[in-house]
Amino acid sequence: MNKNKNEPWLAAEVFRQAVAALPLVSIDLLVEDHLGRFLLGRRSNPPAQGSWFVPGGRIRKGERRLEALRRLLQEELGLAPDAVPAQELEFRGVYEHFYDINFAGEAGNPTHYVVLAYALRWPGGDAALPLAQHGAYRWLTAEQVLADDGVHAYVKAYFAEPGASDQPG
Repeated sequence: MNKNKNEPWLAAEVFRQAVAALPLVSIDLLVEDHLGRFLLGRRSNPPAQGSWFVPGGRIRKGERRLEALRRLLQEELGLAPDAVPAQELEFRGVYEHFYDINFAGEAGNPTHYVVLAYALRWPGGDAALPLAQHGAYRWLTAEQVLADDGVHAYVKAYFAEPGASDQPG
């Protein structure tokens, strides 16, 4: 059953089977403020539950990258879909994230993400950030991100010197 006609909806068991068989394509947002700090949220849901992570989410079937970026600006950051002009979304590369658990936190059911990372400047001023995916937020410099044990290793990979290390596996 669809939640609405614009959002395909899979029953949890069907989605569980898809995650077990296929990689998911997602977008991570490296949001920088005017002070050079980056937005991180404490993840409320698996697979990276409890870790400090950048905002982002899956690309939906039939959704173009720019459409997904605009939707994620709204869902993850509470911004109007056109708050950031397309030319200000800087592509930073393709990453892969591998987890031993799935979206339901079930061990032994791994998840594989192919992640498109985009950087953008925070245009939101003091806008309230949504709490659906992250229970708390904070702004950290790149150096603080790399030094903080609570920041997920996959997020640290975005800030590491190129070639300094491979992504965690």
